[in-house]
Amino acid sequence: MTDQPAAGHTLDAGVPRDLHAFVAGLPKAELHVHHVGSASPRIVAELAARHPDSRVPTDPEALADYFTFTDFAHFIQVYLSVVDLVRTPEDVRLLTYEVARDMARQQVRYAELTVTPYSSVRRGMDEKAFMEAIEDARRSAESDFGTVLRWCFDIPGEAGLESAEETVRLATDDAVRPEGLISFGLGGPEIGVPRPQFKPYFDRARAAGLRSVPHAGETTGPETVWDALRELGAERIGHGTSSARDPRLLEHLAEHRIALEVCPTSNIATRAVRTLDEHPIKEFVKAGVLVTVNSDDPPMFGTDLNNEYAVAARLLDLDERGLAELAKNAVEASFLDPAGKARIAAEIDAYTAAWLAP
Repeated sequence: MTDQPAAGHTLDAGVPRDLHAFVAGLPKAELHVHHVGSASPRIVAELAARHPDSRVPTDPEALADYFTFTDFAHFIQVYLSVVDLVRTPEDVRLLTYEVARDMARQQVRYAELTVTPYSSVRRGMDEKAFMEAIEDARRSAESDFGTVLRWCFDIPGEAGLESAEETVRLATDDAVRPEGLISFGLGGPEIGVPRPQFKPYFDRARAAGLRSVPHAGETTGPETVWDALRELGAERIGHGTSSARDPRLLEHLAEHRIALEVCPTSNIATRAVRTLDEHPIKEFVKAGVLVTVNSDDPPMFGTDLNNEYAVAARLLDLDERGLAELAKNAVEASFLDPAGKARIAAEIDAYTAAWLAP
């Protein structure tokens, strides 16, 4: 499989360097990116050194091999081993702040970061200390870098309904719920984890004012996306890769402006899609679906958001204006307030106009 990235990513060779330079300075929003999965090799190695009983390598170079996945199940296994490194509120704070630093370097102005509090609380971390750690990092990141973070609390599907009950409690209890929380999700494996069983938990989260953003159709068929829409009230779909197989589903997504959070390199690394050239992003755009491009678990997949934009430029044959419109898609599909959306969209337009000025 020649398209699989290495843990130390390189520029997409199919994109001119001046387009890479444009992407590097382009203001962006990111909607599908995981908290622990965004830990850079440097941070993963530091956390592994703090907790020497872990099997995760402490050498950043060795992580390249460690983050090479045989299939989606293997990815989940490795991912959970990194989750196990986040054991104290200090670990949480370090991870969150450094993820924001990496985003700021890529001109990410706003990000909805998927956080799985159940994984930390069930390992014994005090729930209020966890919330205080992510909130302290969020406020510091906005002050220091100008990057605005918001949280999506997600159910780890592999942990079953117990995790769903605990996650919705943490997301709706006013004594615990963090200020930055805006949405409720569902991650982990899809095979053997049907979406409808999580309906009661999404109903409670939505009643509490949270937006619905489950993963669906990444490693299963379009029926999983339909389940997410009908049963979970999905307002965006995480991945949605298999939606391309159902023209009626594509029509529905396009008509209702339900965005797909597309993560091309991730889909190759986990074997959800065989090669980048076969990725269905082209079918989504052709069908008029609102497409956003995201990095998912970037260091684990040897990528970052800038590289995902370059990949999209190649697959969709985009120039600077096309990339700017792609960036504005993420702003439109975000849960940012109207004034915030207008501010970032105007910044994208101003940057593009200055870049293209004679």
